[in-house]
This record gives sequence, C-alpha cells and structure tokens, in this order.
Amino acid sequence: MPGDMETPGNLFCVAAPSGTGKSSLVQALLQLDSHLAVSISHTTREPRGQEQDGREYWFVSGAEFQAMRDGGEFFEWALVHGNLYGTSRRAIEARLQGGEDVVLEIDWQGALQIKQLFSHAVLIFILPPSWTELQQRLHRRGEDRPDVIAQRMANARVEVAQARHFDFVIINALFETALFDLKTVVHSQRLKYAAQLRNRSQVFAALDLV
Repeated sequence: MPGDMETPGNLFCVAAPSGTGKSSLVQALLQLDSHLAVSISHTTREPRGQEQDGREYWFVSGAEFQAMRDGGEFFEWALVHGNLYGTSRRAIEARLQGGEDVVLEIDWQGALQIKQLFSHAVLIFILPPSWTELQQRLHRRGEDRPDVIAQRMANARVEVAQARHFDFVIINALFETALFDLKTVVHSQRLKYAAQLRNRSQVFAALDLV
C-alpha cells in the first residue's frame, strides 16, 4: 500500500540540479560506507563522457523503457530534460527486504513519488552555493553546448524550488563539508528509533520493546 511499505533497510533519495555535484558526492559516500548500495536507474538519454552502461545508468531505448513502464517494473519514472528516467522495482525491493540500505540518485519528481511508496524514505536535496557557481561548474564540466547549459540553468530554478519538500538540504560549497553532511544524515537516520526497530527487531524483542 502507498506509504506503508516497511522494510529492514533504509532508503535514501538524493536529488539536485545538474552540475551540483550529486553524483560525485554519492560515489564518495559509497566508498566510505560498505553498508550502502546504490540502485542504478534506467534512462533513455545517451551516455555522457566516461559513463558506462550498468555503472552510472542502464541506458535503454525509448521502446524498451516504455515496455518496462507498462509492465509495472518501475517504482517511479519521470521525464527530465527531455529524457525518461525510471527506478527498478525489483532491485530495490530485494535489497531493502534483505536489510541493505539503498541510495537513489534521482530527480525531485521521482523522489516525491518514492516518498508516497516508502513513508520512511529519507529525501536529501543538494543545493549549489549560488547560481553563478552552478553555471561555472556546468561550463567547467565541458560536456554540454551553451544552449544546453542555458536550459539546465532554467530547469535548475524549477528544481531548486522543490527543496522545501525534502527532509534534509545540503549546500555543496566545499565538497569535503558536503560529504561529511551527507554521511551525517545517513548515520543519523540509521539511529532513529523506527529505523532501529525495523533493522534490529530481535534486539528490541529481547528487551521487551515490541
């Protein structure tokens, strides 16, 4: 039932405008935290730079994506920057039921959809320190044409306005500080009473707390 899907594992959804450093932060977090697994989304967009199928995304055709969507294989899906993105239901359910913590790199639309399915999902929004810095990062990345960067900046203003709907907000001005903040959110969530009850139910039962 929507909002009632309780699992031993915790689910973290990280969203941010393009160029904010979301992927770099999540990758650094995964290297530091062996109890955290990333769920790779499916997308219809073309790979950028050094991206590889099955590492950053599963790159699929529009027809393949539509077949998966119609078959109910996605928890959520959204149209972002003209491309389709979706989160696999099977991969996430198995990991969460097995007690693994899962992190999703996702857009704000998908994060809010996930929250409807997992009431205990933790939504984290990464903000740039300023519009000027975000634009400079997009230029330094060297992956997009000027017109694409202009469109990403326009989209970013819409995306940033959604941060108010998230549980935590991290400002990525200095990477090391933002990574520390992200680690803190993950660790704090694991120590919440409800999370400990889901993940350590035997201990709670032995202490007559359930």
